[in-house]
Amino acid sequence: MLNLQDSILVYDGSFDGFLTCVFQVYDLKLKQVIIQKDSESQASLFGKQNVVAADPVKADRVWKGLGKKTSNAGRLRIYYGFLSEKQWVENLLLRYIQYIFESSLPVDSDFSNPDVLELSKVAKSVGREKHRMEAFVRFRLTKDGLYFATIEPDFDVLPLISKHFKSRYADQKWVIYDLKRNYGLYYDLDRVEIINLTLPEGFDASKTSPDYFAVEEIEFQTLWKDYFESTNIPSRKNIKLHVRHVPKRYWKYLSEK
Repeated sequence: MLNLQDSILVYDGSFDGFLTCVFQVYDLKLKQVIIQKDSESQASLFGKQNVVAADPVKADRVWKGLGKKTSNAGRLRIYYGFLSEKQWVENLLLRYIQYIFESSLPVDSDFSNPDVLELSKVAKSVGREKHRMEAFVRFRLTKDGLYFATIEPDFDVLPLISKHFKSRYADQKWVIYDLKRNYGLYYDLDRVEIINLTLPEGFDASKTSPDYFAVEEIEFQTLWKDYFESTNIPSRKNIKLHVRHVPKRYWKYLSEK
Protein backbone atom coordinates (compact mmCIF):
# COMPACT_ATOMS: atom_id res chain seq x y z
CA MET A 1 0.00 0.00 0.00
CA LEU A 2 1.31 3.44 -0.95
CA ASN A 3 1.79 6.11 1.68
CA LEU A 4 2.30 9.83 1.43
CA GLN A 5 5.85 10.76 0.43
CA ASP A 6 6.66 7.31 -0.93
CA SER A 7 9.33 7.31 -3.63
CA ILE A 8 8.20 5.02 -6.44
CA LEU A 9 11.06 3.62 -8.51
CA VAL A 10 9.98 2.17 -11.85
CA TYR A 11 12.35 -0.16 -13.69
CA ASP A 12 12.40 -2.24 -16.89
CA GLY A 13 11.77 -5.64 -15.28
CA SER A 14 15.37 -6.87 -15.59
CA PHE A 15 17.50 -8.04 -12.68
CA ASP A 16 20.07 -5.34 -13.48
CA GLY A 17 17.23 -2.82 -13.44
CA PHE A 18 16.12 -3.97 -10.01
CA LEU A 19 19.66 -3.83 -8.59
CA THR A 20 20.05 -0.34 -10.05
CA CYS A 21 16.95 0.66 -8.08
CA VAL A 22 18.59 -0.70 -4.93
CA PHE A 23 21.68 1.38 -5.74
CA GLN A 24 19.47 4.48 -6.09
CA VAL A 25 17.86 3.84 -2.70
CA TYR A 26 21.25 4.06 -1.03
CA ASP A 27 22.75 6.73 -3.28
CA LEU A 28 19.80 9.10 -2.80
CA LYS A 29 19.22 8.00 0.82
CA LEU A 30 15.57 7.22 0.13
CA LYS A 31 13.57 6.16 3.16
CA GLN A 32 10.11 5.11 2.00
CA VAL A 33 10.45 3.28 -1.30
CA ILE A 34 8.21 1.26 -3.58
CA ILE A 35 9.85 -0.56 -6.53
CA GLN A 36 7.67 -1.51 -9.50
CA LYS A 37 8.15 -2.97 -12.97
CA ASP A 38 7.25 -0.54 -15.75
CA SER A 39 4.67 -3.07 -16.98
CA GLU A 40 2.90 -2.92 -13.60
CA SER A 41 3.36 0.70 -12.57
CA GLN A 42 0.44 3.07 -12.22
CA ALA A 43 0.28 6.80 -11.79
CA SER A 44 -0.04 7.65 -8.11
CA LEU A 45 -1.42 10.63 -6.22
CA PHE A 46 0.55 9.68 -3.13
CA GLY A 47 4.13 9.20 -4.23
CA LYS A 48 6.73 10.61 -6.57
CA GLN A 49 7.37 8.28 -9.50
CA ASN A 50 10.89 8.00 -10.93
CA VAL A 51 11.91 5.88 -13.91
CA VAL A 52 15.26 4.20 -13.24
CA ALA A 53 17.28 3.07 -16.26
CA ALA A 54 19.15 -0.22 -15.83
CA ASP A 55 22.86 0.44 -15.24
CA PRO A 56 25.06 -2.70 -15.27
CA VAL A 57 27.87 -0.87 -13.46
CA LYS A 58 25.67 0.20 -10.56
CA ALA A 59 23.97 -3.20 -10.50
CA ASP A 60 27.37 -4.91 -10.30
CA ARG A 61 28.40 -2.72 -7.38
CA VAL A 62 25.31 -3.79 -5.45
CA TRP A 63 25.84 -7.46 -6.34
CA LYS A 64 29.49 -7.38 -5.30
CA GLY A 65 28.56 -5.56 -2.10
CA LEU A 66 26.11 -8.31 -1.27
CA GLY A 67 28.87 -10.84 -1.94
CA LYS A 68 30.88 -9.28 0.88
CA LYS A 69 28.01 -9.40 3.35
CA THR A 70 26.27 -12.69 2.61
CA SER A 71 27.01 -16.17 1.27
CA ASN A 72 26.58 -17.35 -2.31
CA ALA A 73 23.42 -19.10 -1.13
CA GLY A 74 22.17 -15.80 0.24
CA ARG A 75 22.71 -14.03 -3.07
CA LEU A 76 21.14 -16.94 -4.96
CA ARG A 77 18.09 -16.63 -2.73
CA ILE A 78 17.72 -13.03 -3.91
CA TYR A 79 17.96 -14.05 -7.57
CA TYR A 80 15.52 -16.91 -7.15
CA GLY A 81 13.14 -14.58 -5.36
CA PHE A 82 13.35 -12.09 -8.20
CA LEU A 83 12.52 -14.80 -10.75
CA SER A 84 9.40 -15.73 -8.81
CA GLU A 85 7.68 -12.66 -10.32
CA LYS A 86 5.41 -12.51 -7.28
CA GLN A 87 3.54 -9.27 -6.71
CA TRP A 88 5.57 -6.80 -4.64
CA VAL A 89 8.53 -9.19 -4.54
CA GLU A 90 10.90 -6.30 -5.30
CA ASN A 91 9.97 -4.69 -2.00
CA LEU A 92 10.45 -7.94 -0.10
CA LEU A 93 13.87 -8.23 -1.74
CA LEU A 94 14.73 -4.62 -0.88
CA ARG A 95 13.92 -5.18 2.80
CA TYR A 96 15.97 -8.39 2.76
CA ILE A 97 18.93 -6.61 1.17
CA GLN A 98 18.68 -3.73 3.63
CA TYR A 99 18.69 -6.24 6.49
CA ILE A 100 21.84 -7.86 5.04
CA PHE A 101 23.68 -4.53 4.83
CA GLU A 102 22.52 -3.34 8.26
CA SER A 103 23.41 -6.53 10.13
CA SER A 104 26.88 -7.21 11.47
CA LEU A 105 26.15 -10.96 11.41
CA PRO A 106 25.07 -13.31 8.59
CA VAL A 107 21.29 -13.26 8.18
CA ASP A 108 20.78 -16.24 5.84
CA SER A 109 19.39 -18.44 8.61
CA ASP A 110 17.72 -15.79 10.74
CA PHE A 111 14.21 -17.12 10.22
CA SER A 112 12.94 -15.06 13.15
CA ASN A 113 13.00 -12.20 10.66
CA PRO A 114 9.76 -12.35 8.63
CA ASP A 115 11.43 -11.18 5.41
CA VAL A 116 14.15 -13.83 5.63
CA LEU A 117 11.49 -16.48 6.27
CA GLU A 118 9.21 -15.32 3.45
CA LEU A 119 12.00 -15.03 0.88
CA SER A 120 13.32 -18.44 1.87
CA LYS A 121 9.90 -19.95 1.12
CA VAL A 122 9.64 -18.14 -2.21
CA ALA A 123 13.15 -19.18 -3.28
CA LYS A 124 12.44 -22.78 -2.31
CA SER A 125 9.34 -22.81 -4.55
CA VAL A 126 11.37 -21.44 -7.46
CA GLY A 127 14.08 -24.03 -6.90
CA ARG A 128 11.48 -26.80 -6.90
CA GLU A 129 10.08 -25.52 -10.20
CA LYS A 130 13.59 -25.41 -11.67
CA HIS A 131 14.17 -29.08 -10.86
CA ARG A 132 10.79 -30.07 -12.26
CA MET A 133 11.52 -28.30 -15.53
CA GLU A 134 14.86 -30.07 -15.80
CA ALA A 135 13.06 -33.38 -15.29
CA PHE A 136 9.91 -32.86 -17.37
CA VAL A 137 11.07 -30.92 -20.43
CA ARG A 138 10.45 -33.06 -23.51
CA PHE A 139 12.18 -32.20 -26.77
CA ARG A 140 10.59 -33.00 -30.12
CA LEU A 141 12.45 -33.13 -33.41
CA THR A 142 11.18 -30.60 -35.93
CA LYS A 143 11.32 -30.92 -39.70
CA ASP A 144 14.25 -28.47 -39.60
CA GLY A 145 16.33 -30.88 -37.49
CA LEU A 146 15.95 -28.72 -34.39
CA TYR A 147 14.90 -30.15 -31.04
CA PHE A 148 12.05 -28.04 -29.71
CA ALA A 149 10.38 -27.98 -26.29
CA THR A 150 7.71 -25.74 -24.78
CA ILE A 151 7.10 -24.98 -21.12
CA GLU A 152 4.75 -22.82 -19.03
CA PRO A 153 6.38 -22.74 -15.58
CA ASP A 154 4.86 -20.96 -12.61
CA PHE A 155 8.07 -18.93 -12.29
CA ASP A 156 10.60 -17.52 -14.74
CA VAL A 157 13.07 -20.41 -14.47
CA LEU A 158 14.57 -20.36 -17.97
CA PRO A 159 17.71 -18.53 -16.76
CA LEU A 160 18.18 -21.24 -14.12
CA ILE A 161 17.93 -24.28 -16.43
CA SER A 162 20.13 -23.02 -19.26
CA LYS A 163 23.37 -24.48 -17.87
CA HIS A 164 21.79 -27.89 -17.24
CA PHE A 165 20.50 -28.34 -20.78
CA LYS A 166 23.61 -26.93 -22.44
CA SER A 167 25.67 -29.54 -20.61
CA ARG A 168 23.26 -32.43 -21.06
CA TYR A 169 22.44 -31.85 -24.73
CA ALA A 170 25.70 -30.36 -25.94
CA ASP A 171 25.67 -32.26 -29.26
CA GLN A 172 22.34 -31.07 -30.65
CA LYS A 173 20.65 -27.80 -31.49
CA TRP A 174 17.65 -27.09 -29.31
CA VAL A 175 15.08 -24.51 -28.26
CA ILE A 176 13.21 -24.37 -24.96
CA TYR A 177 10.38 -21.87 -25.26
CA ASP A 178 8.36 -20.37 -22.42
CA LEU A 179 4.87 -19.89 -23.85
CA LYS A 180 3.67 -17.91 -20.84
CA ARG A 181 6.45 -15.29 -21.06
CA ASN A 182 6.96 -15.46 -24.81
CA TYR A 183 10.72 -15.95 -24.87
CA GLY A 184 13.06 -18.90 -25.04
CA LEU A 185 16.57 -20.30 -25.08
CA TYR A 186 18.28 -21.34 -28.31
CA TYR A 187 21.44 -23.47 -28.29
CA ASP A 188 23.41 -23.54 -31.57
CA LEU A 189 26.11 -26.07 -30.51
CA ASP A 190 28.26 -23.18 -29.29
CA ARG A 191 26.30 -20.91 -26.98
CA VAL A 192 22.84 -20.29 -25.57
CA GLU A 193 20.96 -17.20 -26.71
CA ILE A 194 17.66 -15.63 -25.66
CA ILE A 195 15.13 -15.56 -28.49
CA ASN A 196 11.57 -14.42 -29.21
CA LEU A 197 9.41 -16.34 -31.66
CA THR A 198 6.19 -15.73 -33.52
CA LEU A 199 4.58 -19.15 -33.40
CA PRO A 200 2.35 -20.18 -36.35
CA GLU A 201 -1.33 -19.41 -36.03
CA GLY A 202 -3.15 -22.45 -34.69
CA PHE A 203 0.02 -24.00 -33.25
CA ASP A 204 -0.87 -26.29 -30.34
CA ALA A 205 2.15 -26.99 -28.17
CA SER A 206 0.49 -30.01 -26.59
CA LYS A 207 0.19 -31.81 -29.95
CA THR A 208 2.95 -33.22 -32.17
CA SER A 209 1.62 -32.13 -35.55
CA PRO A 210 3.14 -33.54 -38.77
CA ASP A 211 3.00 -29.96 -40.08
CA TYR A 212 5.93 -29.01 -37.86
CA PHE A 213 7.55 -32.18 -36.50
CA ALA A 214 9.57 -34.89 -38.23
CA VAL A 215 8.00 -38.23 -39.15
CA GLU A 216 10.53 -40.11 -37.03
CA GLU A 217 9.55 -37.98 -34.02
CA ILE A 218 5.90 -38.94 -34.39
CA GLU A 219 6.85 -42.60 -34.80
CA PHE A 220 9.09 -42.45 -31.73
CA GLN A 221 6.34 -40.90 -29.61
CA THR A 222 3.93 -43.64 -30.70
CA LEU A 223 6.44 -46.33 -29.74
CA TRP A 224 7.17 -44.65 -26.41
CA LYS A 225 3.47 -44.38 -25.56
CA ASP A 226 2.92 -48.04 -26.45
CA TYR A 227 5.89 -49.05 -24.29
CA PHE A 228 4.65 -46.95 -21.38
CA GLU A 229 1.19 -48.51 -21.57
CA SER A 230 2.54 -52.06 -21.91
CA THR A 231 4.73 -51.71 -18.79
CA ASN A 232 2.00 -50.10 -16.71
CA ILE A 233 0.48 -52.44 -14.11
CA PRO A 234 -3.11 -51.30 -13.37
CA SER A 235 -3.24 -53.06 -10.00
CA ARG A 236 -0.27 -51.02 -8.78
CA LYS A 237 -1.59 -47.69 -9.99
CA ASN A 238 -1.41 -45.00 -7.30
CA ILE A 239 -2.77 -41.79 -8.82
CA LYS A 240 -2.35 -39.75 -5.64
CA LEU A 241 1.35 -40.59 -5.37
CA HIS A 242 1.85 -40.13 -9.11
CA VAL A 243 0.30 -36.66 -9.14
CA ARG A 244 2.48 -35.67 -6.18
CA HIS A 245 5.62 -36.43 -8.20
CA VAL A 246 4.28 -35.41 -11.62
CA PRO A 247 1.64 -32.67 -11.20
CA LYS A 248 -1.14 -32.71 -13.77
CA ARG A 249 -0.16 -29.35 -15.22
CA TYR A 250 2.91 -31.04 -16.77
CA TRP A 251 1.01 -33.93 -18.34
CA LYS A 252 0.14 -32.19 -21.60
CA TYR A 253 3.84 -32.05 -22.50
CA LEU A 254 4.58 -35.70 -21.75
CA SER A 255 4.09 -38.00 -24.74
CA GLU A 256 3.30 -40.96 -22.47
CA LYS A 257 0.22 -39.04 -21.27
